[in-house]
Amino acid sequence: MSVPRPGQEIQIHSYKHNGQLHRIWDQTMILKGTQNVVIGANDKTKVVESDGRTWITREPAICYFHSKYWFNIIGMIRTDGVYYYCNVSSPYVYDDEALKYIDYDLDVKVYPDMTYVILDEDEYDQHRQEMNYPHVLDQILKNNLNHLIRWIRQRKGPFSGDFIDQWYERYLTYLS
Repeated sequence: MSVPRPGQEIQIHSYKHNGQLHRIWDQTMILKGTQNVVIGANDKTKVVESDGRTWITREPAICYFHSKYWFNIIGMIRTDGVYYYCNVSSPYVYDDEALKYIDYDLDVKVYPDMTYVILDEDEYDQHRQEMNYPHVLDQILKNNLNHLIRWIRQRKGPFSGDFIDQWYERYLTYLS
């Protein structure tokens, strides 16, 4: 698998289990790209939904993707702190067109005080039935949701103290 290079701008494509394109983030600046981890940043980037609607992100964000974990993490930098939006998803792949993953609906929103809420469990159950997720996939996703929650509680990876700030500073060097 090829990896994106630091300083490169790429698109991020989110799909559903049935192969349908779900969402595209138009521009994300790569800050780190290895075989296992991709860290990117964007600010006021255009997002295209599957139905063609578009919107613009409101704040700078640091995006964390891993090739072995079934989740990705977006740290949104707001005036009152960092808010995280975590997607339970397939590990990412990168194919020179875009960074791609399958979104499995379960999400975790984490507040600056590190409290969190699990979102979209009903949507997950509906899609699990409609798209016939195999039992083994359901177990993988639930195990990774638990792993993600442990990271949040332990302040590990992107949830650690200065992670978002340090990567945001690196992003700003590319903009100057």
